[in-house]
Amino acid sequence: MSRRPGLAETASAALTRRSLLRGALAAAAAPYAITSFSLAGEGRPLPSNRLTVGAIGMGGRGSGDMRGFLSHEECQVVSVCDVVQSKREAARSTVDNYYGASGCTAVNDFRDITSRPDVDAVMIGTPDHWHAIISVEAMKSGKDVFCEKPETLTVREGRTMVEVARRHARVFSGGSQRVWEDYNWFHKMVRAGAIGDVQECWVNVGGPSAECSLPEMPVPPGLDWDLWLGPAPGAPFNPGRLNFRAWRDYSGGGMTDWGAHGFGGALFCMGLHQTGPVEIIPPDGKDNKGVTYVFANGIRMYHGGGWGGIMSYRGTKGEIPDRGAAGRSIKSLPAPDIGIPNYKGRGGLIGDFLHCVRTRERPWRDIEVAHRTVTVCHLGNIAYWLGRAVKWDPVREEIVGDAEAARWLDRPKRAPWRL
Repeated sequence: MSRRPGLAETASAALTRRSLLRGALAAAAAPYAITSFSLAGEGRPLPSNRLTVGAIGMGGRGSGDMRGFLSHEECQVVSVCDVVQSKREAARSTVDNYYGASGCTAVNDFRDITSRPDVDAVMIGTPDHWHAIISVEAMKSGKDVFCEKPETLTVREGRTMVEVARRHARVFSGGSQRVWEDYNWFHKMVRAGAIGDVQECWVNVGGPSAECSLPEMPVPPGLDWDLWLGPAPGAPFNPGRLNFRAWRDYSGGGMTDWGAHGFGGALFCMGLHQTGPVEIIPPDGKDNKGVTYVFANGIRMYHGGGWGGIMSYRGTKGEIPDRGAAGRSIKSLPAPDIGIPNYKGRGGLIGDFLHCVRTRERPWRDIEVAHRTVTVCHLGNIAYWLGRAVKWDPVREEIVGDAEAARWLDRPKRAPWRL
């Protein structure tokens, strides 16, 4: 399959060329049923000025993200993809009903979107084991990427995604909106020095994924099971496997799912979001019930054990939330009004991404930051799975002195899939 190289044009030149491509494609394919709304009604930009988006993975989170893109007038969803026929058809109906038109395509194979020259960006909401391959294919084809968290299944995937994004000058935003929208009270308190210098942090999220040995059952109609598995090991169908976060072949479990939110929020809060720990210590069966992360500056971060919801902090001048404030809403306590770099543009994380697609800036959840966050989650899983401490070099991104542990930094991919 032919691919476009990474684009070197400016954003405006690229949009102009893509507008001409859309015109040519429209002459050869069934067009949208044009209405005043689809042209420019209600203040919408003309079609020639809108960013076009392909949505891949129409499960619960993916369909939610797709609706998020629909709500932004500066873009238009033109194609949806899922290996489950009912999901992709439902998504197509949602898009067509929203625009009052009929023309959104619904495809089974993501490459039918990433190969389209008239698509500016893709949204990826598939199971985790597909994120890296689809992201890399899209970026090599000149698309910008919005990818749901956790962005990777392995550490090595994340570094590859960063390198491809930089090589092809792509905008790549991770999909954890909670890091800022839910946790900014903590960011303001800690960064303003409300508890002095941070010494310890607790993050309450789920645990690692497990091996799956569910028995074979018939594949239901309308599901492309081989394509659902993709790069994961071959396995018999069982509906329980579709609960992919529980299983190691497809996800890192609660550690990478809510961990992308919780650890992401904690790392940003403490200014550690572009580095990593130097040691990861498994539970000792006594005081430490979960993994302990040790950073070069002496801060310790614990998996579990906190008292303030998803995260808690202790510093040289106190702790937050204040345990004496039990029964009161955490966010009812006043936070300092300090400026912290966050979203650009308007409309939350998706708005930040769309703004950066036009300006070619790096988004707030740039792939480097997202990769660093999920790496922390992966390292925690490795310490759990092996039951021993892991030494980590956050600069070289290598496990030190433990070849067995280092093998968990990547996984083999089932042919013909590869990065």
